[in-house]
Amino acid sequence: MVAARTAAMLFNRLVDWSLDQRNPRTASRHILLPKSAVLACLITSSLVFLLAAAAINRLTFFLSPVALVIVFFYSFTKRFTAGTHFFLGLALAISPIGAWIAQRGTIAPAPLFLAAGVICWVAGFDLIYATQDFEFDHREGIRSLVVKLGISRSLQLAQLLHLAMLGTLVAFGLIAKLGPIYFSAMALVAAALVYEHRSALALDVVGINRAFFQSNAFVSAIFLLAVCFDRFLR
Repeated sequence: MVAARTAAMLFNRLVDWSLDQRNPRTASRHILLPKSAVLACLITSSLVFLLAAAAINRLTFFLSPVALVIVFFYSFTKRFTAGTHFFLGLALAISPIGAWIAQRGTIAPAPLFLAAGVICWVAGFDLIYATQDFEFDHREGIRSLVVKLGISRSLQLAQLLHLAMLGTLVAFGLIAKLGPIYFSAMALVAAALVYEHRSALALDVVGINRAFFQSNAFVSAIFLLAVCFDRFLR
């Protein structure tokens, strides 16, 4: 996971090198590392991911190049589709499926529901995050639902996506036969999402970063703890 995420972010840095320099929010990124160092780190992290996948089981190794293609492909989507937020969700949604395959060696319905939840979750918070770049994306012709729908309607869509996310998490709990600890924790997840959207309404950098980083970190931690405690304490 760490190697794949690192490779994906480095690949995105290379693909958007000139674009990031023109965006005031990301203009300083290119001075952190030269292109040659980014490319070397990209190759290294990709090889580490492939080798790690090969060490788990045969299916994870066979599917590892597919995973890299998916996470790399996201970087191009903003150039031809406004649905780029959903492709980012897909890139992250392969994580629970990959983890399931690594543990079981097969694919089952439970991780697919969890993956659907990740798509809705990521697309929702990426819409919130993308409101920061509304003017830049509109000026540069970057494809984004925020540019297409406007900020207000995009935030409404993000709310609907996070509501759908809650539904898929409940479905995942039912299919995975989780118990009351897990389902009780969904109330905390819902509260964190409400806080996220209330923070995003401010439409300032502080509010958006608070919504993006703090709320999503809390959701991730609560979900992990809910599953672990539900399994270990029953």
